[in-house]
Amino acid sequence: MAGTKMLKLPEVLTEVGMSRAAFYRMRARGQAPRIRKLPNGQVRVSRRDLDAWWERCEENAA
Repeated sequence: MAGTKMLKLPEVLTEVGMSRAAFYRMRARGQAPRIRKLPNGQVRVSRRDLDAWWERCEENAA
């Protein structure tokens, strides 16, 4: 993932405008961007994965 910005979950939640609970419900249904769990337990989402997720959302809305 060299060169790819990794976003903290609060940054992702702010950008997509949803609560942590809603994000995890979407994740349980396989509809959220892929997350990566760090060894310390923190969660990150790559900018690339989030952008790809936005594109899929736009395609599904059309």
